[in-house]
Amino acid sequence: MKLKNYIIASFTLILGFLSYAQSGRQKKADNLFNKFAFVDATNVYHELIDKNYNADFAVRQLADSYAYMRNPDSAVVYYKKAIEQNNVPIQYYYNYAQALRGVKDYEESRIWMKRYEEAGGKLNTSTYQKDSDFINSIFNSEPQYFLTEVKFNSKYSDFGAYEHNGNVYFASSRDEGVLSKHKYGWNEEPFLDVYVTDKSTNDSIVNNGSKLNGDINSIFHEGPITISKDGNTMYFSRTSFIKNSLGRNNEGISTIKIYKASLVDNKWTDIKELPFNSDDFSTGHPALNEDETKLYFASDMPGSIGGSDIFYVDINANGSYGKPKNAGSVVNTDKNERFPFINSEGILFFSSDGHQGLGLLDVFVTVADKDKNIINVLNLGVPVNSNKDDFSFFMNDDGLSGYFASNREGGIGSDDIYAFDRIPQLKIEGTVYDNATSTAIPDATVAILDDSGQEIAFVKTDENGYYQLNIDRNTDYNIIVKKDNFVDDTKTISSKGIDRHVSSITSDFSMNVIPPTIVQPVTNLGTIYFNFDSATIRSEDTTNLDEIIDLMLNTYPGLTIKIEAYSDSRGAAKYNELLSQKRANSSYNYLTSKGISASRIIEYMGYGEQNLVNDCSEAIKCTEEEHQLNRRTNFIPVPTNYK
Repeated sequence: MKLKNYIIASFTLILGFLSYAQSGRQKKADNLFNKFAFVDATNVYHELIDKNYNADFAVRQLADSYAYMRNPDSAVVYYKKAIEQNNVPIQYYYNYAQALRGVKDYEESRIWMKRYEEAGGKLNTSTYQKDSDFINSIFNSEPQYFLTEVKFNSKYSDFGAYEHNGNVYFASSRDEGVLSKHKYGWNEEPFLDVYVTDKSTNDSIVNNGSKLNGDINSIFHEGPITISKDGNTMYFSRTSFIKNSLGRNNEGISTIKIYKASLVDNKWTDIKELPFNSDDFSTGHPALNEDETKLYFASDMPGSIGGSDIFYVDINANGSYGKPKNAGSVVNTDKNERFPFINSEGILFFSSDGHQGLGLLDVFVTVADKDKNIINVLNLGVPVNSNKDDFSFFMNDDGLSGYFASNREGGIGSDDIYAFDRIPQLKIEGTVYDNATSTAIPDATVAILDDSGQEIAFVKTDENGYYQLNIDRNTDYNIIVKKDNFVDDTKTISSKGIDRHVSSITSDFSMNVIPPTIVQPVTNLGTIYFNFDSATIRSEDTTNLDEIIDLMLNTYPGLTIKIEAYSDSRGAAKYNELLSQKRANSSYNYLTSKGISASRIIEYMGYGEQNLVNDCSEAIKCTEEEHQLNRRTNFIPVPTNYK
């Protein structure tokens, strides 16, 4: 491969890699945002803005992230940038107004709230009206999640859904079909057992045969559970028992304890009680953190702020456990916090009836700072929360789906499991290729324009001609693709009416090569003239010279020429040769002073009174005008290369 081609190929590869890298950053940032890891998300969104990759979208996400982190000062800065964007969703008018309220700029807040209403926005009569709670006003201004059907609920209590390796584990009191039913007194339902079902079937037939194999289920309550990443260790709650008898403390109250089981030959066995359990208080609802170095749980042990609090213990490398630690007053209140869950980014979710909510137990998510300290909690809002008990939240690694349980109206049992999904960020993606050869075109620019033709965002295609851009839903766009030596390709696309589960629109582009320009050979670039006995270029001839220069620089950038200068027949022949050479020199100097490379003028010669254009020899009497025609310089193209 020639060095020039190697450099071009390498540069194209680098550009493709950079485009792919930005696309990867975009996915990473959005995933972090969806999983409430806002500090890490902001760092990546800043990188995208610096690289001008989907910058408008990154600005909006930054504004929301800073709002959720209880940082109204930064949120206001980026919301202001967002509302200045063309075609920005009007929701950002509302968010900006709320952030302004967070910095106590009430006058400006009212202005933007009015603009939101004038643009067609509907004001939500939210319960979150405190100035300190502006973040919940923003987060809950529109539904973040949507519910999907779960077919395996029963007429009894079902909760604690936990997904692992394609299976859904959950606790249920559906002990139908068993001859001897053990019931607990407060609602006369059978005791809880742990069941498992294949997620892909969403099977409504989950019966006694779906119970876990092994020793976890007993004649008393079991569940909810959490499982290690390798699938070999399970932590679960169980009401305490001693020698097959229900354990009670000195006051005759049954307590909940956490146990550990191992998967051996496809059976859960080797049940071990955790050392920080007690007959004097309950420990339950276990949840492993992302790297399995901590176990979170709910307990009313000494050190609780309220009825029950969220605690955690360190899991040491040797398998031992540290001392239980309270999760702190940002999480725990003087009432009850239960059902902790840690997602794959280390974000804590829990249920509480102590934080401001919509009903009894509500599901909340914590927000941490750059040092991983919890600084705030967010109510997940409707439809996850209701005016009844909402609890046992679980989120999949995609940050877009999961489960929770509720005893809200409309269920089929006392507690039912609900599946949720979050509307994914919509993107447009595709391939740009050569229409004639069907080969990918790398380093093409794909730009999104709004209705007014303003550019919203752009990317470069990677080495496979692939591009990806985030777009808003319910919006019309124009897309234009550009690449040197290709005809621009444009399309109009619409994201209106697209199903909320759809996360991607595919739109490929085929580009046609620009036909090569046929350059007609040139035989004469023109002539300039001189006054009698003069080699000075006349002012009236500079226009002709400038036209020659323009042709050589723009129309024929590879053209080379010869300069031939002449005199009239009057005077001595030797003198006329010298005079004509001076005229050739003047023409040469003018061209080179205006940007024509000397290498493109292969010759500039004076020929005296040779090659007269008329019969005006020294022996013939001619007019001055006739002699003038011979005092000239010709610019002759060299017929080798015109392009």
